Amino acid sequence: MAKAGKKITAARAAVDRKKLYGLDEAVKIIKDNAKAKFDETVEVALNLGVDPRHADQMVRGVCQLPNGSGRAARVAVFAKGDKADEAKAAGADIVGAEDLMETIQGGTIDFDKCIATPDMMPLVGRLGKVLGPRNLMPNPKVGTVTPDVAEAVKAAKGGAVEFRVEKAGVLHAGVGKASFTEEQISQNISAFIDAVQKAKPSGAKGTFIKRVSVSSTMGPGVKVDPSSLAAEA
Repeated sequence: MAKAGKKITAARAAVDRKKLYGLDEAVKIIKDNAKAKFDETVEVALNLGVDPRHADQMVRGVCQLPNGSGRAARVAVFAKGDKADEAKAAGADIVGAEDLMETIQGGTIDFDKCIATPDMMPLVGRLGKVLGPRNLMPNPKVGTVTPDVAEAVKAAKGGAVEFRVEKAGVLHAGVGKASFTEEQISQNISAFIDAVQKAKPSGAKGTFIKRVSVSSTMGPGVKVDPSSLAAEA
């Protein structure tokens, strides 16, 4: 087994694995230990008290991060006519219809977000097996199937983060960069947690958010006291 480097060893030593930290303290630890040569992504992982195998316990939604995600997302839009013009004016990187479908079917997926007008969904539906596994399929529940493509493009470019719980009840997302200030990271995390709380399904019983941890791309996970998140919210 490869031996951990000095930076990783030092980062791990700075975290008490059994302790629940307040949000502000956890964010400080993350920033202090983000030593990679690139701007690491700050990630949040939640363990939820749901069983997503049941339809009434699925957790899915979108959060507009107040300080953006720090990532320049490439946005593709399925639209025609005036809606296509609106999408281009709003900053969409790729706009098309049948031509875009053919490009995707050919194996080229050069975008991070996909938006569609409602009238384009019969066309986009043919791409379900390609876009679905990549979590790129437009969905009205997260605002990516909409007649207001300009607003959707601006949201995607401005830091809108989609989330969806996985089979084991785990949900995770990138909520900023290590180069952000501690306040910006804390605000983004609080906004994300609030969005997840609002997406609590009707079938969820007992404690909804069981465990929370935050980390940077190369840094150790830091367990967060859920009560500190409630205080921030």
